[in-house]
Parts: sequence; C-alpha cells; structure tokens
Amino acid sequence: MYKNELNHRIIALILLFSSCFFTQIATAQLSLTGQLRTRGELRDGYGTLETIGSKSAAFISQRTRLIFNYKSSRIIFQTSIQDVRLWGQDASTITPADGSKLAVHEAWAELILSNKKDTAFKISPFDYFSVKVGRQELVYDDERLLGASDWLTQARRHDAIVFKLLQKGWQVDLGAAFNQNTDAINYNGTYYTPANVPATIKDSKGNLVNTPAGFIPLINAAGISSKNGSPAFLNPPGTNALNQNYKALQYLYAAKKFGKTKISGLFLADQFGKYILDSVKNTAGADVGYVYGKRFNQDGVNTRFTTDLLINPVFGDKNEWAFNGGYYYQGGHDKDGLELNAYTYTLALSYKPSLLGYTAGLDVLSGNDVLSTSTVNHRFDPLYGTPHKFWGYMDYFYAASGSPAGGLSDPYLKIKYTSANSRLTTELAGHYFSLANNQKDVNGDLVSKHLGTEFDLTAGYKLNKFTSVDLGVSYMAATSSMEYAKNLTPSTASLKPVWAYLQINIKPEFLNK
Repeated sequence: MYKNELNHRIIALILLFSSCFFTQIATAQLSLTGQLRTRGELRDGYGTLETIGSKSAAFISQRTRLIFNYKSSRIIFQTSIQDVRLWGQDASTITPADGSKLAVHEAWAELILSNKKDTAFKISPFDYFSVKVGRQELVYDDERLLGASDWLTQARRHDAIVFKLLQKGWQVDLGAAFNQNTDAINYNGTYYTPANVPATIKDSKGNLVNTPAGFIPLINAAGISSKNGSPAFLNPPGTNALNQNYKALQYLYAAKKFGKTKISGLFLADQFGKYILDSVKNTAGADVGYVYGKRFNQDGVNTRFTTDLLINPVFGDKNEWAFNGGYYYQGGHDKDGLELNAYTYTLALSYKPSLLGYTAGLDVLSGNDVLSTSTVNHRFDPLYGTPHKFWGYMDYFYAASGSPAGGLSDPYLKIKYTSANSRLTTELAGHYFSLANNQKDVNGDLVSKHLGTEFDLTAGYKLNKFTSVDLGVSYMAATSSMEYAKNLTPSTASLKPVWAYLQINIKPEFLNK
C-alpha cells in the first residue's frame, strides 16, 4: 500500500515538473540550427607571392556547427559547438591518440535586467539593459575593428563580459576580457604566454626537446630554434597584424541614429604581456643546442589604445545613396613596448539606383617611413576585425601575412548586381594597392610605392532558404615592390598570383519554437 502511494507521489511530481517545464518552454523561444560549410580552394599566390617555380595548391576545408539558442524574458543562452578540418587531414580510421577535433566556438548567457518592451518586467529603468558573459563574438559596425572574421573556417571569438544598454535610441556597450593559460595551484603570478605553443620543438642542433614553460620559440623555416627565427612560423592567434594574443582588453562602444544618419564611436584598450629574449640550453648526447625564444615572465604590460568615429548617412528619394566615413587613431605602446602613433581613415560612396550598385572608396593605413629617424611605431593594426572584407579577397594585407611596414593606400571600385528576387548576386571589385610611406630596396634606394592591382570576381546563389553556393576568382598584377613589402628576396617571386574558390553553405533549422 505504501509502495503504491509512493509511486503515485513520484508520478505526480514528474507531471508537475513537466507541466512547469513545458509552460516555461511555451513562453520562451528555443532554436537548434546547424551549419555545414565546405570550401574548395585553388591557391597560386594567396596571401603572399609564391616563389618562381612553385606549384599551385588545392584543398577542401570544412566547418561544421551545431548552435543551440534559448531565449526567455530574463535570459538568452547560446552554445555553438564547432568542428574545423581539412578533408583528408585525418586518416580514414583514427585512434584516441589523435585527440579531440571538437571545440566550443560560443558559450554565453545574456542576463536581461531591464526591458520596457516586456511586460514581465514590472519596473524597467532602461529601455533595455543586460549583461552578456562567456565565449562570444564581438561584432560592431562594418567589422573593421571588431568582427567575427567569419571567412576564416575557425572564425573569431573572445572570452569576455559585455554590459549592453539601449536607451532613447542610444546603444552603449561596455566590454572586458582577461586571458590566462593555467589555473594550476601555486602558480606564480598571472603571466600569460600569448600563443598556441607546441609541446615539443627542435633546438638549434635539430634535437627534439620539450618547449620551455612560458616560451614562444623563435623557429626558422626548417622548424629549428634560431636566434633569427620568427614566432609567426607558429601561426599564433591574436590581432590581424601583431600576431600576438592580448592579455586583457576593455572597450566602450556608443552609437545613435539621427534620422537616416548613424554615428558611432569606439574606444578600446588592449594590454600585452612583457617579455625578454632568452635561451635554454639542451644537451642531447654529444650535441649541445639551445632553444631561443621570448619568455613571458615579466611584470607589467604594454598598453595600446584605439579610438574611432564613424558616420554613415543614407540619402536620396529612394535611399539610393550611402556614404561611409571614419577616422581611427592608435596610441600608447605596441606589444614590443615601442611608442605607438598610428592612424587610418576610410571614405566610401555607394549608389544603388536599381539592380546594379556602385561603390567608390579609399582606405589609407599609416606605416613607418624609412626616411624618418623616429623610433615611434606608426604601423596601424586593425585589431580584431574581418580584414577579408576590405583589402582584397586575396588577403595580402592585415590578414594571414600581416601588414606592410610602409602602411597601405587602397583606392577601390566595386560594381554589384543583385537579382530582383535577391537569389543571385555577383560583384567585380578592383583595388590599386600602394605603400602609404617610403620603403627601401636592398641597395638602400627607394622603391616604387605601387604594390599591385587586384581584381576580385565573386558570385553567390541561394538554392533554397538554407543552402547557398558561392564562387570567386581573384587575380593580382603585382610589382617588384610587393616583394619588399612581403620581405621576399628580389626577383624570386611570381608577380601574377591567382586564387579561386567554390563554397557550399548549408544552414538547416532543426528546431524553432
């Protein structure tokens, strides 16, 4: 008798819990979406010039995502699980020793503290106020300084906290991030090694050795530790040009629309750990080699700050005209502790009277002038944006291969066609790349500032609501000055690089309630 009564109570509790759960679900929004993005590329000079005689390369990359989002009156919760790989990167049968290939791209919660549009809030001092905490994308304006960099298969995200305010047409966001490598007990200080460093490397004699703690090894093209090696060989994460992840970051963003004109501004400070050049001795039998590198165990940080002001008016009887103008300044100290004084500005005018749209623009990013004796660094770094959108689709500047020492001047023209049903788009863009400041050749003579002219032809077609196909072909007519800008030996590179891609992007919606 007692057992039956207990069972009935358990069943009643389960029904009560289920009722509460489904009542909550009924008043909330729940979605589960996916993404399978597969892209094949043919590279013959993508990112930097190929040496004469090099053969073109082809590969297929793939991103797979599963995105869960839950939204109620009080909270928004999202996780995005991501797998990034090249086709054939793993053997057809792998072992547990190969490790996990999954990663968490996003994992954040947004706590809604005030919302005047939601009757669930009896008191709302602000139109909208929330706190978003966790692993998240930071995307603002046109993504010139802060963006998801979605073109990259792995994309970009930050571990951060963001306070978000909407009030009387104003948007104000205040964000911060703090990076650390370990939570080990008895760890001495909060020193941060700002790169994905391999567990083992080769010393100066080629012997395999464990990577010293707190080290970013200097490795030459042969993979051997060298005094003159470059840590960029390790492909560390971080800013587009600095190739070093930050220790901490803080920013304030504000924007408001006045009629058809949007004005926005950003103030961002990021700090980089200080380092010393160091070496570690390694004895392997009769060999005595050294591991050279940067040791990040110094007190204090190098602080850089960046600020900008953007204006985006739209005008015309049918809003067919649009202007984009912005000025950005960078000061403080760079990652190496040098005083920083850099700038960039952008101007663009767009006209779209019908299915065809036209854009003319100019981007100028400051750099160092070899005729100057100043020790101040004038190279502007476009922070954590999406450089693929701006300075040519072949990513020669401010992306994988960094920025030219002399800065960049990029006047460009674009013409874009969009079909009446918006399913087909195609664009032709032309860029005339030049150095913004003087640069010398190996003989000490000034080189021509003109670096090359790039043409990008792209097209996209929506097969259905969850599938799109994109393709592109790019060609650059480079000059010999591009070799100096890319730190290549003169007359060793092909000056007519090409690149092409074909991509299919499938984004199914499994659940949307």
